[in-house]
Amino acid sequence: QVQLVESGGGLVQAGGSLRLSCAASGRAFSSGTMGWFRQAPGKEREFAAAIRWSSPGIYYIYHADSVRGRFTISRDNAKNATYLQMNSLKPEDTAVYYCAAASLRIDNVRSTELYEYWGQGTQVTVSS
Repeated sequence: QVQLVESGGGLVQAGGSLRLSCAASGRAFSSGTMGWFRQAPGKEREFAAAIRWSSPGIYYIYHADSVRGRFTISRDNAKNATYLQMNSLKPEDTAVYYCAAASLRIDNVRSTELYEYWGQGTQVTVSS
């Protein structure tokens, strides 16, 4: 059984930082795609960042325009985990953040439909 477990969310003041972690179990995703999405109250789930396998040792990284320069996605294949370092947080970053994974390299990393597995989410609240 595949599980994705997020951690690291919480309450932070604007301008602060948080680091989200996502630990995967049940299968390895070293040759696939791992991503982070977020969903604010009353809004649709939106893409934040993804890291996709390209060839041995080569990964492509993608960030949404709204977080580029502030958030950084990374992965540790030895731990079967992905991370989202979030700096310069803004109140509009407040949302539930979800980890997602696909066992294969997917073309459109921004599409929620292409990810096979999802975590339960972790709440991030940024106060002004």
